[in-house]
Amino acid sequence: MTSATPPSSRSPSPQKVCHSQTQTEVLKPLLGGGGGATAGGGPAALRRRRRVLSKDGRSNVRIEHVSGRGALYLRDLWTTFLDMQWRYKLFLFSATFAGTWFVFGVLWYLVALVHGDLLEFDPPSNHTPCVMQVQTLTGAFLFSLESQTTIGYGFRCITEECPVAIILLIVQLVITMVMEIFITGTFLAKVARPKKRGETVKFSQHAVVANHEGRPCLMIRVANMRKSLLLGCQVTGKLLQTSLTKEGETVRLDQRNVAFQVDTSSDSPFLILPLTFYHVIDDSSPLRAWAAKGGGWTDPELADFELLVIMSATVEPTSATCQVRTSYLPDEILWGYEFPPVVSLSPSGKYVADFAFFDKVAKTKTPPLFKQAPPPSPQTPRYQGSGGGGGGTVGSDPEKMRLEESYREEKGRDRGRIRDSSPLSVRISNV
Repeated sequence: MTSATPPSSRSPSPQKVCHSQTQTEVLKPLLGGGGGATAGGGPAALRRRRRVLSKDGRSNVRIEHVSGRGALYLRDLWTTFLDMQWRYKLFLFSATFAGTWFVFGVLWYLVALVHGDLLEFDPPSNHTPCVMQVQTLTGAFLFSLESQTTIGYGFRCITEECPVAIILLIVQLVITMVMEIFITGTFLAKVARPKKRGETVKFSQHAVVANHEGRPCLMIRVANMRKSLLLGCQVTGKLLQTSLTKEGETVRLDQRNVAFQVDTSSDSPFLILPLTFYHVIDDSSPLRAWAAKGGGWTDPELADFELLVIMSATVEPTSATCQVRTSYLPDEILWGYEFPPVVSLSPSGKYVADFAFFDKVAKTKTPPLFKQAPPPSPQTPRYQGSGGGGGGTVGSDPEKMRLEESYREEKGRDRGRIRDSSPLSVRISNV
């Protein structure tokens, strides 16, 4: 299989990409999987593209060459423990308790060794030990465990003989109590994180482009699969693509805002039923070049982007803020399709959301059509006079032109007309 070389690599000197103080050579497309993502590769080649964000919202960005990364993580132990996977967290939880039991068991054994309480010293019958029934390392470990967990079986107890033993008991209880509070708190915080709540928010597998209210719109579908509500929902989009600055620098993963709305409003949609969010494709949309080719996602230059969709909301039962994310590649945006209805009315009078139709799409009868407005050509304004020798150009008086343009902007083109070549007169009528 032959593959075409990206246009950027045909130049004699490789172009540099400057982003976040990092320079790399532009040898591949933004999301491309190497030479396979060519214009002749078709859909199969484009589907092999790497994602910045997976469909389930997980980041595919790997962080490398961070100096002092371990020290930075240790300074923020709380977040480090919360981000830790459950298997490592359970292992660390068990190792922390077993380790503190053993460490303080060794310290209790040393106290007994210094005081002569061990069996090998053969203490006399009137000898008062620091800790009763602690004569071996095993006994010292069991006393440490019983003291830390406040079990207290009754025959191992501390005496008044050794002040050092009393201080050691206080230190053990204080240190281990702080550790238990921290570890238990991270467990509860990890369980209560709204991340799991976000898994019950569903995005459609595909985005579609169809006409809505007479305008071409990119549409996605979002649903809340729980009865508990999400408050203050806000859906935003980010378009990641390669862009060229005015200085000639190629910025990889440049982010452009993609505004979404529900019908005619974007403020706090009521997500009790599956909703369709719209992005109007107009001359201000970052998707205008792609839409002008009729959704030409087979074109490597136009289809070299990734659309990230982010929904932020507040969980009603816990008042915690959650964020749900997904992404769409160009071949996952279907041109000329629409979502079929998923909400119906049951015979008992209840509304039913059938998720069997949630990810289904249907071909539209009329394909969407988007045409970019031609760039305005700069022209010198000319104004016709109504008397005194026909039309003339009044561009010789800059002050007059400035006042005239200001008045036309405020009142509209149809409200003010120049009657003759005399100085500008404005008539204001009280209506």
